[in-house]
Amino acid sequence: MKHFKTISELHRANGFAPPENPLLSLVLCKNVCSISVDEFTTDFFMIGFKKLRSGIFRYGRTKYDHENGSMSFIKPHQVVQLKDLEFEEDGFIIYFHEDLLNGHPLHAEIKKYGYFDYEANEALHLSPKEEQIVWELFRKIETEYYNNQDEYSRGIMLGHLDSILKYSQRFYKRQFIDRNILSGKTVSKFNEALSRYFEQGGLQAKGLPSVHFMADELNISSRYLSDMLKQETGKTAIELIHIFLISEAKNLLKGSDNNIAETAYALGFENLPYFSRLFKKEVGISPNQFKKQLIN
Repeated sequence: MKHFKTISELHRANGFAPPENPLLSLVLCKNVCSISVDEFTTDFFMIGFKKLRSGIFRYGRTKYDHENGSMSFIKPHQVVQLKDLEFEEDGFIIYFHEDLLNGHPLHAEIKKYGYFDYEANEALHLSPKEEQIVWELFRKIETEYYNNQDEYSRGIMLGHLDSILKYSQRFYKRQFIDRNILSGKTVSKFNEALSRYFEQGGLQAKGLPSVHFMADELNISSRYLSDMLKQETGKTAIELIHIFLISEAKNLLKGSDNNIAETAYALGFENLPYFSRLFKKEVGISPNQFKKQLIN
């Protein structure tokens, strides 16, 4: 599999003109956009906007298969495939190297944007008004990119890039709400999957369910799952798993003769101190104190 360490290398491999900045590239897609290499990885981030008519756009484990105006966010070292893409309208791809962010607040901020870990079928779908905002920001970057770059250019372009990322975070929150209205609450499906895992003996056979396992059960990426649950409940996927398990622990302690260790084992905990700390965090008292209260 081909790996591109630099943006210039990507340009040369595809017959593009050299980038105006070695750490940043803007590719305007006029109806067609492809990369000659079948599958590849890079040392840089990619932000793409497109209305796909045909072709293959894949990253992570899934293919992009939507026709609406959508944005995708790809981080370094993800496997990417862009092949024979035809767009309904003009699109763009922004490539920016990790080193472009060095010494800038965006170096830390970008780690907070979970959508760089989403799958292709979890792309951001924009309304016409949102599309306009994104295009305006792209045009501002484009103006600076081709304007004889000086010592101010990097900060100005990163400022507009930061705005695109912040708006995308806002737009994703809107999308979470819209999709919940259409498809029901994610937290309900999440709790149903947890209950099935518990009832089918998964805790004893496989141990504590991971966020990745739960995401696979719901056919979405683990980061997208956590972000949707955070939007709905204010809690992450792992926090909801813990709440579910401690609720089951309270039920077992109250409804059986199991001691603390047996209860922990029944719920998939191999580490008793970890179970006790988690129980106290969620309930406010230790499992031993909880058991004593029941006896008294």
